[in-house]
Amino acid sequence: MSLIRRRKGSEAEKDPSPSSEPKIHGEEEKEDDNDKDKTKKKKKDAKVKRNKWSCIDSCCWFVGCICTVWWFLLFLYQMMPSSLPQYVTEAITGPMPDPPGLKLKKEGLKAKHPVVFVPGIVTGGLELWEGHQCTEGLFRKRLWGGTFGEVYKRPSCWVDHMSLDNETGLDPPGIRVRPVSGLVAADYFAAGYFVWAVLIANLARIGYEEKTMYMAAYDWRIAFQNTEVRDQTLSRIKSNIELMVATNGGNKAVIIPHSMGVLYFLHFMKWVEAPSPMGGGGGSDWCAKYIKAVVNIGGPFLGVPKAIAGLFSAEARDIAVAR
Repeated sequence: MSLIRRRKGSEAEKDPSPSSEPKIHGEEEKEDDNDKDKTKKKKKDAKVKRNKWSCIDSCCWFVGCICTVWWFLLFLYQMMPSSLPQYVTEAITGPMPDPPGLKLKKEGLKAKHPVVFVPGIVTGGLELWEGHQCTEGLFRKRLWGGTFGEVYKRPSCWVDHMSLDNETGLDPPGIRVRPVSGLVAADYFAAGYFVWAVLIANLARIGYEEKTMYMAAYDWRIAFQNTEVRDQTLSRIKSNIELMVATNGGNKAVIIPHSMGVLYFLHFMKWVEAPSPMGGGGGSDWCAKYIKAVVNIGGPFLGVPKAIAGLFSAEARDIAVAR
C-alpha cells in the first residue's frame, strides 16, 4: 500500500498543473501578438516623447541660428576688401565725385592761412593722468572719446573720474583728467563718427600739415575761465596763433569753431584783448592783427533747439558714417 501511495504521489508530482499544461498553438500566437503590440506601443510612446518640442527648444534653436548667421556675416565683412563697397556703389550710381580737397587742388589752390579748429562740447577727447587704484593701467588712456571701452569695463570707476568736485568745479583730489592734445583730440568722436577728420583730410590735399593746423582742445566739462586757471588753455591758443602767423609769412589765421566751441572762442576773443591778469593782455587790436576770419559751424547763439530735430530725424546721416 505504501508503495502504491508513493507511486501515486510521485505520479501526482509529475502530473502538470492546469497552469503548466501545454498551450494551444492559437493561444501562443495571441500572446506573441500582444507582446508585439506592447513593444510597438512602447516604441511609439518613446518616439512621441522624443519628438515633443517645447518653447524653450524653439527659442534655443532660434538664438543659435541668429548667432551663427551673425558670426558668418561678420566673418564675410572682415574678409571683404575695403574697396568693394565703393566699387559696388560706383557700379550702381557711376563714378564718385572728387572730394572737395582734390577739386581745390586741381584748381591750383594751395595752403596759405593757418587754420585753428575749436571743437564743441563732448567731441573733444579726455585722457587720464592721475587716478585711484581702480584705474591701474589706464595712464594717458582715453576716458572720453575713442572706443569707450572703459565705460563698460569699470562703470563706477569711470563715473568717479569723470565727475567734478561740487565746490571747486574742478577735478576731485587725487584725480587728473586732461584734454587730449593734437589733431587726434577731435578728429573722430567714436569709431565711424567723425568730427574734424574729413575737413583735415581735405585740407591736407592742398598742402596743409600739422604745423599749419592746430586743434584748440579744451576740457569741455569745466567753466571757460577755469580752463585758463587750471590748464592755461586760453594762453596756449593765443601763443599758438601768434606762432603760426609768424611762421607762415604773417598770414593771419582762420578760426573754425564748432558748436560750443563757437561760444568758447567768443570768450577767448574777449579774454585775449582784456588787460592782464584777468585777460590775455593782447590789446584791443589783437584779433584784427592775428585773425583773418572766423567760420562758425552750428554755433548755439539762440540755444540748441536744432539738436532735437537732429535726434529724431535723419539729419545726422552726413556725419555718422560706417564703412
